Amino acid sequence: MSSGQRAYKVLAIDTATDSVVTGVVEVVGESFGDTAVLAERVISDHRRHAELLTTLVAECLAEAGVSRDALDAVVVGCGPGPFTGLRVGMATGAAFADALGIPAYGVCSLDALALDAAPEGAGVLVVTDARRREVYWAAYADGRRTDGPGVIAPALLAEDLAADLAAGTYAVAAGSAPHLELVGWTGTPPEVTVPTPRGLVAAAAGRIVAGDPAEPLVPLYLRRPDAVEQKELKERKARKEREAQQAQASEVVP
Repeated sequence: MSSGQRAYKVLAIDTATDSVVTGVVEVVGESFGDTAVLAERVISDHRRHAELLTTLVAECLAEAGVSRDALDAVVVGCGPGPFTGLRVGMATGAAFADALGIPAYGVCSLDALALDAAPEGAGVLVVTDARRREVYWAAYADGRRTDGPGVIAPALLAEDLAADLAAGTYAVAAGSAPHLELVGWTGTPPEVTVPTPRGLVAAAAGRIVAGDPAEPLVPLYLRRPDAVEQKELKERKARKEREAQQAQASEVVP
C-alpha cells in the first residue's frame, strides 16, 4: 500500500457457506491490491455459526490491535447461501454497524471468491454447494460478474457451460472442488474454496473509499421450489427428443 492515503479499518463477516469467516482488513483504494489482512479466522463448522462468530470477531480485533470504535465499516457476505447460515452473519454484521454508527456493505459471497481467485481479472468460474443436489454459481471476466448468481442442478449447469469450458473461457475456478467437477470443470482444483476477509472487503472497496451510504443488507437465497427444477428437467428432455427426431427426419428427406 502506498503512503499518504487514508487507511480504512473494516470488519468482514461471511456465513454463507459451511465455514464461519471473519477478519479485519485495511483498505486504501478500490483494487484488490489496496487491501491487507490484519487478522482473520476461518472455521469450518456450519452447526456452530452463531456460537463461534462473536468470539472470532473479538479475537480478530484483538490480534489486529483495532478497537471496535476504530472500525470504519463492516462488510457482510450476503450469499447465496442457506437461510440459517446467512441470517447469523448478516444479523451480526448489521448489529455491529448499528451499534458503532458505521456503514454496513453487503456483497455477493461469490464475488468475493472470484476476486480472491483471480484479482487480475482473468475468467473465473465459481461453484459452491447449495445442498439438495444443487449448486450456486456465477461467472466472471475482467473482474466483473458476467452471469449469475444462480442456483441449479449440476447436470443442467454442465450442459449450459459445456461450450465455454471447451473454449477455455475460464482460466481459474473457485469454490467447491467436488461440485466444480460435477459441472464439468477439469482444470486446476480451486485454491480459494470459501470467501475470505480480503475478498469480501475488496468486493466493497469502491463503496468504502467513496464513503457511499449504507444500504439494507439483502440476503441472496435463490432457492427455487423442487417442482420448478423437475419441470425444467422435463422440458429440456422433451426438447432434446424433439431435436433428435428432427435430425433423424432431415436425414431421410432426399
